[in-house]
Amino acid sequence: MRIGILGSGNMAEALGGQWVRAGHEVFVGARTEAKAAALADKIGAVGGGTLREAAEFGEAVLMAVAFPAVRDVLDQVAGALAGRVVIDCTNTFEPPAFAQAVPSAAQTIADAAPGAHVVKAFNLCHESVWRRTPVEFDGRPLGVPICADGGLERAERLVRDLGCEPLYGGGLDRAAQLEATAAFIVGLYVTGGDPAGMFPPLEHAGGEPRPAA
Repeated sequence: MRIGILGSGNMAEALGGQWVRAGHEVFVGARTEAKAAALADKIGAVGGGTLREAAEFGEAVLMAVAFPAVRDVLDQVAGALAGRVVIDCTNTFEPPAFAQAVPSAAQTIADAAPGAHVVKAFNLCHESVWRRTPVEFDGRPLGVPICADGGLERAERLVRDLGCEPLYGGGLDRAAQLEATAAFIVGLYVTGGDPAGMFPPLEHAGGEPRPAA
């Protein structure tokens, strides 16, 4: 698959590097072309250049910039995302309050890029997690929630190429809930809480079995 990456930071490097190793053709685009070229060389991408070049290259395009830069990036690639799968891994919250800047980053992108198939994914974990090979813990592949109205097949493939398990969470209207989940979970992490401790095993999720009468 041809993948265009918008951004040259940590998430771009972590996910882009994994997809290169999985055999995909990756092109890195950034507002500073020299940074894009340097990252492309580091991860073995086919090239680096402008944001528009990356958007036009990819069948799938990763939005991998800090959310405050998203609108500027969208302006620079205006019209180039139509028909493409745009994977949004951004979050809008900031410590210490972890309040979200907008109701949904993914919906903001979808509204500004008509015709694009926006997918929310990869926003729950620190970039260091996506560098693991394979991305698993205690022998269990990491689950990656996905919210999308279109482009699901390609997004699921890219999740599996990291050794992870895609978890379909519903349409793009559910992305706001996924983003709110990220804000809540990261808030627990920074206070030393373990969110995994909140959930019972799947077999107990619907309640404890009742004894026979």
